[in-house]
Amino acid sequence: MVAAGMPFPNFSLQNQDGVIVTLKSFTGKWLVVYVYPKDDTPGCTIQGKSFTATRADFQAAGIDVVGVSQDDVVSHKNFCNKFAFSIDLLADTRAELLKAAGVEQSEYKGTMYWNRTSFVIDPAELFERFTPT
Repeated sequence: MVAAGMPFPNFSLQNQDGVIVTLKSFTGKWLVVYVYPKDDTPGCTIQGKSFTATRADFQAAGIDVVGVSQDDVVSHKNFCNKFAFSIDLLADTRAELLKAAGVEQSEYKGTMYWNRTSFVIDPAELFERFTPT
């Protein structure tokens, strides 16, 4: 797991609309990256609804929120449409970010799922990494 104070891994992933989102996209803002196991499951639905319901509060505080799972863009789009999510869900279909961030997996009924995990990324880190000197 990425330890506190360590740089968060760079990423370039598609959101539910097929738009490429990168870590650099959030320069100058706090960023919450929440990892969830699977689209359209009970706990993940509650989590997505909660972040959608509080999105304005996060934005007012200068914080962006994105969800990440290994589901694909089509699955994310269907999930967002079904529950009217207003947050971006990023498709890490090859689990590159999930692995780089050190997210662990757990087995449930014979299938491995990524553990529910959240990261808070300081804007100072992004400023230092992505602002030319």
